[in-house]
Amino acid sequence: MQADVPAGAVPASPPVGDVLTADPVEGQSLGAWTAQWWRWVLAQPMEPYLDPDGRFCDLGQDGPVWFLAGTDGSFKPKRRCVVPEGKYLLLPVINMIYMQSRELSSASCKELQSDVAVNNDHLASAVVLLDGKPLGDIAMHRVRSDGCFRLDPDDASSTLAAADGYWLMLRPLPRGRHTISVGANYAAPGSAHGVMQQSFEYELDVGGEALLSYVVNARNSRGLSNRRW
Repeated sequence: MQADVPAGAVPASPPVGDVLTADPVEGQSLGAWTAQWWRWVLAQPMEPYLDPDGRFCDLGQDGPVWFLAGTDGSFKPKRRCVVPEGKYLLLPVINMIYMQSRELSSASCKELQSDVAVNNDHLASAVVLLDGKPLGDIAMHRVRSDGCFRLDPDDASSTLAAADGYWLMLRPLPRGRHTISVGANYAAPGSAHGVMQQSFEYELDVGGEALLSYVVNARNSRGLSNRRW
């Protein structure tokens, strides 16, 4: 039986090679999960990438993968979130979406894929740290959506979109507190958002309910011990 980890404790991080996966999760490819991530972002009452401190990190979360959010490039948030134990984490390092709009209503899937690729062809730098340790060469983790996708998967006439960018799928982390730090930027000044920069940090309490229980139980135990003595 595994002992509870006290709140605030930092468990040993798994080796970097054991953290990341490109394998399908619940039968879906990483590309398909990035499409799910965009559906999640666009379905919320406020865009998760505008979250200033983690207060909205549990909006719409469901299923085996917990979605983390980047930013719109205009600020550098530090977010704190409680994540259920056993969840994969999908992390957008830096990414783009192009979708049909009033101006691009007749854009084909091929055109959307071409447009969304431009900035991602010009990644200048990207670094991701997990508990202070780098997670390898992020340039090796470019992920494109599986072709194009409908924003409403149940409506064949809904908006068509394509996604492209740099993503990491992390296997479930050990219970306890973990920090993920991200810094990345494009170098395509001639295109829209071509000089976008990302800088954000997550402090994740994995298995939060168990951690809170530990604190309550520890306090109760100390109280009982004091009364005995």
